[in-house]
Amino acid sequence: MAKPIFVSLLFLSLACSILTPTSAQTCRSQTFTNNRVYQSCNDLSPLSSYLHWNYHSANNSVDIAYKAPPAGSNGWVAWALNPLGSGMLGAQTLFGVMQQDGTAVAYTCPIGRNNYNPTIENQTLSFDVSNLSAEASNGEITIFASIALPSSGSINHVWQAGSSVSGIIAQSHSTTSTANRNSKGSINFATGAGTATSGDSRIKRRNTHGVLNAISWGILMPMGAIIARYMRVFKSADPIWFYLHVACQTSAYIVGVAGWGTGLKLGSESVGIVQNPHRNIGIALFCLGTLQVFALLLRPQKDHKYRFYWNVYHHSVGYTVIILSIINIFQGFDILQPKKTWKNAYIGVIIALGAVAVLLEVITWIVVLKRKPRTSSEKFQHGSHTVNGQGSQHQVV
Repeated sequence: MAKPIFVSLLFLSLACSILTPTSAQTCRSQTFTNNRVYQSCNDLSPLSSYLHWNYHSANNSVDIAYKAPPAGSNGWVAWALNPLGSGMLGAQTLFGVMQQDGTAVAYTCPIGRNNYNPTIENQTLSFDVSNLSAEASNGEITIFASIALPSSGSINHVWQAGSSVSGIIAQSHSTTSTANRNSKGSINFATGAGTATSGDSRIKRRNTHGVLNAISWGILMPMGAIIARYMRVFKSADPIWFYLHVACQTSAYIVGVAGWGTGLKLGSESVGIVQNPHRNIGIALFCLGTLQVFALLLRPQKDHKYRFYWNVYHHSVGYTVIILSIINIFQGFDILQPKKTWKNAYIGVIIALGAVAVLLEVITWIVVLKRKPRTSSEKFQHGSHTVNGQGSQHQVV
C-alpha cells in the first residue's frame, strides 16, 4: 500500500507548487499612431492586455488606450468601467471589433445587471465617452477613448476578448477560461494605485479548490476502498485494515469538505455563471460522503442479522462516490483549464491506483482459492477424527 500513498503525496507536493500566470511589464515599450503619448500604463495579465492613460484632474476625465488581441482572427476585445460592481454585470463597456478587411470599429454598450449574455447593441453609457475609435495592427485591437469618470478615486474595471461577431456586434466570450474569468481589477487613474488585477487571488482559490478535491475525492477515497477490499483478506491485518480504511476515508472527507467550501465561495463570486453538472455532482458527493461518515456510527457487529444489508449499502454508496468523484474532477479540469501536465498527472495517478487494484485483485483471489481447499481439508480431518473417536468410545463402552 506504500506505492499508492507515495503517488498521492507526490501529486500533492506537485499541486502545491502551482504557479499563477505572470506577464512581463511590456506596456512601456508600446507606441501608438498619430503621435499619441500616454503618461501611465498597466500590464493586465489575463488576456495579455494593456491599458494606457492620461488623467486630467481639472475635470476628472481620462484619455485611454486599451490594447489586446482578440480570441480569433475576426474576434473582438472590450474594456469597461463598472461603478456598481466588480464583474461584467453592470459594466459600461467599450468594444473593439475586428472586421473582415482587417480594420477595427468601436462602439459602446452597457451590460445589464440582470442578464449576463444580453443582445449587445451600440448604446450610450452612464457616463460621457468621446473620441471613440479603434485600430487593428499585428493581430491586436486598440481602443481609444476620452471618458468623463463617474467618480473620483478607485474604480473597478473589466476587460474581455471573444472570437466571434455578428456584423459589428460582439458575441459571447468563453466563461470557462481562467483568463476570461479573472480579467478584472481596480484602478485609480489619478494616482495609479490599485492597478494590480484581482484575478491572481481568485486563480489561487480556483487552484486550491481543484487540488483539494483531486487529492480527497479523487485519490484518498479510492485508496481507502483499496485498503478495505484487499487488506482484510489477510487475517494478520485485522483489525489494522479497518482503522487504516477509516483514517483514509475520514481524511478524504475532511479535505473534501474544505474543497467543497472553496467551491461554494467561488460560486458566490461568479454571479451569472453556473457550472450545473459540476455543481450538482459536487452537492451529491457531499451528501453521500456525509452519509458514509455517519453510517460508521450505525455499523452493526459482524454477527448481527443486519450486517449484510449494511455492507451492501456501504459498498454501493462508497463505489458510487468514487465514480462520481473521478467524473467531477475531470469536469473541474474542463472548467479550470490548467496546463495539460496536471490533467495528465491525475490520469497517471488513477492508472497507477487501477493497476495496483488489479494486481491486488489477482493476489487476493489466489490467496482465497488456496485457503479454501486447506479449510475444507482441515474440516474433513477434524470431522473424521471426531467420528473415529466416537466410534472408539462406543466400542469401549
